[in-house]
Amino acid sequence: METAKDTVQHDAVLPTGDDDTPTLSSHALEALKEFLAEQSRAIEEASSAAVEDDVALVSEDWRLSQFWYNRETAETVANEVLNLCRSIDSPAVACIACPTLYAYLKKIDPNAPAQILEYDKRFEQYGSEFTFYDYNLPEDLPSSMKHSYPIIVADPPYLSQECLEKVAKTISFLTKPGQAYLLLLTGEVQSGRASELLGLRPCSFRPDHSSKLGNEFRLFTNYDPGTRLGGWEQV
Repeated sequence: METAKDTVQHDAVLPTGDDDTPTLSSHALEALKEFLAEQSRAIEEASSAAVEDDVALVSEDWRLSQFWYNRETAETVANEVLNLCRSIDSPAVACIACPTLYAYLKKIDPNAPAQILEYDKRFEQYGSEFTFYDYNLPEDLPSSMKHSYPIIVADPPYLSQECLEKVAKTISFLTKPGQAYLLLLTGEVQSGRASELLGLRPCSFRPDHSSKLGNEFRLFTNYDPGTRLGGWEQV
């Protein structure tokens, strides 16, 4: 079968006259246009598919120290959280300052029982699953949230001791008595404090962000993930 590309090659050029400058015949020109149009449609379809696979988020606000996870990190952590949800009878997930995770949780499972705690009120778009949160007021939250979450994921906005200590108070406020699962995403510089304050250990899986950051980030948990998340890092 003759393709547009074949036509362009076989019916390629015609001389124009005295200066012998080549030009495409009208038939070859139409075939070339058709070929380029097909290429353009293919690129647009591939781009649309990629956008559909990703999650649409509001733009990062660096003034609020916002840096969204890349797709691999968001999906990996979201799938781990959903795995934990399936392992307990009454799951409930608190996402502290990690809107990327919340968005991917709801993309993978729209029925995921998740609550997002965020300072940025642009996330009020999530309705009743949004709770305003200021880490400077770590326990200034609805009383109904106290000791209600067996799964908590936190990503403190700043890599300071003060910030982690206050977020730790929030975690204590939210944690449901009994078996609770905690995941903390923060800079490697917080390793000692994560262990001291929350009894966490680093996993081999390395989180990454859409915007490349200078600080190395780690994922810490209070439970042994086994082979998931690369397992606990061996000391």
